[in-house]
Amino acid sequence: MVITKSEPFTKEEIEKLKEQFIIYIKTVIDINKKVCSAGCDRHFDSEQILLSDGSSQADLWGGGIDLETKEIDFNSFINIRPKDGNTSNEIQDKEIRKIFEDLTKYFFKEVYE
Repeated sequence: MVITKSEPFTKEEIEKLKEQFIIYIKTVIDINKKVCSAGCDRHFDSEQILLSDGSSQADLWGGGIDLETKEIDFNSFINIRPKDGNTSNEIQDKEIRKIFEDLTKYFFKEVYE
C-alpha cells in the first residue's frame, strides 16, 4: 500500500506501509513541498504519484527506512540524475541528504519516539 501525505504517518499507517517489505519502507520525498510517498514496491511508483501531483523531478529523492535499526538510507535508482549533479543511486549532495534525513524523521516520528 502506498500512502502519500504532507503530515507524519500514524502508527496505523506505518503498519500498512510495512506490508510490502515487513521491516523496510521505501520512500520518495519532495524536499521542496515536504510531501512523502511511502510503501511502494519500486521508488518509481511513488515518484510517478508525486510527479502527477505537480512535484518537480529535481525535488524528488528516494530512499527508505529500516524499522528495526531505524537506519535511513539514501539509495534509489530515481536518484541517478547527472543533469542535477547526482551520478549515483545514493544522494550525493550533503545538504540534500540532510534535508531528506530530517524529513524522513519528521514523517516517521512514530518510529523515533
